[in-house]
Amino acid sequence: MRLQDKVALITGAGSGIGKETALLFAAEGAAIVAVDLNTQATDAVVAAVLAAGGRAISVSADVSKAADCEAMVKAAESTYGKLNIMFNNAGVSHADDDDAISTSEAVWDFTFAVNVKGVFLGCKYGVPALRRAGGGSIINTASFVAILGAATPQLAYTASKGAVLSMSRELAAIHAREGIRVNALCPGPLQTELLMKYLNTEEKKQRRLVHIPMGRFGQAKEIAYAALYLASDESSFVTGTEFLVDGGITSAYTTPL
Repeated sequence: MRLQDKVALITGAGSGIGKETALLFAAEGAAIVAVDLNTQATDAVVAAVLAAGGRAISVSADVSKAADCEAMVKAAESTYGKLNIMFNNAGVSHADDDDAISTSEAVWDFTFAVNVKGVFLGCKYGVPALRRAGGGSIINTASFVAILGAATPQLAYTASKGAVLSMSRELAAIHAREGIRVNALCPGPLQTELLMKYLNTEEKKQRRLVHIPMGRFGQAKEIAYAALYLASDESSFVTGTEFLVDGGITSAYTTPL
């Protein structure tokens, strides 16, 4: 098992990438701290892990709040004695996110509170726990739009993921000598509820699909396998990367006129 005796905290674990990663990490031997605001969803994930013979707990947390982030890390250490893997995956993409003219300040602030502050707070409390464990892996979910921008306007989301990418690079440089690796996982367009709510017309979907050389949206489980590599000791010399899992979109992307 690739994560035998590891403890992994995963935010946004109730659905999408977080859910698939929690199930995969557990199958690979990790004890899971499944974090989400929707505890019904994480309770179901935990039940699935336990039914398969794994270890997991469900923790309710709003990642934009310092007290909640501190508590989720404490829950990991008090339950399992350590924390080895911090997957700051929770994120939002608001349906009203648009261009600079149309996006409201409220949508901008909400997006940054979850997508950027949530990663910052996860690292603020996660890094000391990883130090106590003798090192480990931090994975922060960014996006291909952090590198390219998006053809369909979603300015707050794109800017927030750019912040996650730059934050991950700096954290990697700061903590490398402590045995703490930090990588930004950059998914391409996925067939998840988060994106499909935003791409709510066939026209919007096709505007994305036309740029993906593989001709399809990715699946959450495909991102989970990338996270597994970054979490495992197999990636022991990998830090500070923009780890793209995007169906080739960044090799062929052009913005339509």
